[in-house]
Amino acid sequence: MPERPDLAALIADHGAVIEMINSGEAGLPVLTALLQAARPALGAACLAFVEFAPTGGQVIAASGCAEWAVGRPLPASDPATVCLLTGPRIRQTRLDHLDGPLAGELAARGLRRMIVARAELNGLTVGSLHALYPDDDESENRVQHATMGYFASCIAHMYGDQSGLPVHGDGPVVAALADGLAVVDRDGRVRLWNPAAVEVTGRTAGEAMNRPLPFPLPAAGQVLDHQLTDGQWLRITAGELAGPGMLRVVTFRDITDQQRRDSDRDLFVAVTSHELRTPVTVIKGYADTLTDHWESLTDHDRRQAARVIGQRANELARLVDRLLTSATDVRPSDEPAVPFDLGEALHAAVLDLPGDLRRRLLLHIPADLPKTLGDRHRLTTVLTELCTNAGKWSPTDSPIEVVATADGRTVAFRVADRGVGIRPEHVERAFDRFWQGESGDRRGYPGAGLGLYLVRRIVEQQNGWVSLRPRDGGGTVAEVRLPRQ
Repeated sequence: MPERPDLAALIADHGAVIEMINSGEAGLPVLTALLQAARPALGAACLAFVEFAPTGGQVIAASGCAEWAVGRPLPASDPATVCLLTGPRIRQTRLDHLDGPLAGELAARGLRRMIVARAELNGLTVGSLHALYPDDDESENRVQHATMGYFASCIAHMYGDQSGLPVHGDGPVVAALADGLAVVDRDGRVRLWNPAAVEVTGRTAGEAMNRPLPFPLPAAGQVLDHQLTDGQWLRITAGELAGPGMLRVVTFRDITDQQRRDSDRDLFVAVTSHELRTPVTVIKGYADTLTDHWESLTDHDRRQAARVIGQRANELARLVDRLLTSATDVRPSDEPAVPFDLGEALHAAVLDLPGDLRRRLLLHIPADLPKTLGDRHRLTTVLTELCTNAGKWSPTDSPIEVVATADGRTVAFRVADRGVGIRPEHVERAFDRFWQGESGDRRGYPGAGLGLYLVRRIVEQQNGWVSLRPRDGGGTVAEVRLPRQ
């Protein structure tokens, strides 16, 4: 360093850096220009700046003979890293006194000593500025040290303004944020991308930096819910950053699960109101008829009205039970699986079916069917739902077959109808909650779309599985397999 630095040149060069900031430049271009302005004033062979994060450091900018080091990491466990983060904020050291591969490479290139100044922001070290020299002069130069401290403070100020820094989006200030955070410039290019942003979007800092945001940017102070092409939902907010450069800070979080819950809730309300309305309307209509016209009705009419009220009340009770069971997510009981006679359980469950449905059943249950492991009580629900579903989607005079079989590992039963059948692309969707083969005004069949959802949940909780397939000649086959004893 010259005995008397050229203050005019230093001020002029630094002024040019400030003009870059005022014109909207940020991040690495400004930092690199600052190093280029500082090198002549410090009389250094080269300058480098290391950005620190919780996982260690990385050289992000350099001037002079150290430009080859840009991108080189300094792991948190590296002795040189520990040395840089401790001790006085500004100090001088010989490179041969430092361990680590990077210090060795610098020494191999003819550099002997360096002055280090930490850039600190509110007590946090955001990085360190390094001036490197080829001589062995260990005398302390107060002007060099003061100049280094000044430039390190300037860099720390840039981090405080978040003017495109930290470069890798994982600096100590933003690394701990749970929400995704990005800073974009006036052209909409990403200048900062924190670790949570990587976690939320799956885009690395390298894929995001200096590119447009992968989602819309709301106006300052507004909140936007946006769905990405892969189905993920983000809740995005934005605000203006103080200072020159027209930078905007954007925060975002994944609300996919919340959107799904909101959608399920809205669908639950819609389906419930639709499905409850019909039996309630019929019950009220017949009850009003009995109340207002009891004397004028024949005994047959009264009995018929009471029968319809009873049928609709049973439908209503069953629907309410299914809705409540679905709302509680059909959690299994604490009771362990026990062996039971599947054939006997099927015969007993058939007796609980409505008479018109029961008369359509054709049972083929071998007398020597082996026992299965599970919950016999819940099997009644499974058979009821499958038979009701078969009856709903087939002609009222067509038979419904219930066939039980066994193999070396499982005991199974099939419920087969001769109805409208199921498309191959729908055999899995049919088990989704609230899904219907027909929807809207075109629905020709009643139902809440919960029966098969409940069947799968119950069967899987008993370590079994259930499937649907089209039946040869028309119709559908539902098959349940449970582990045998």
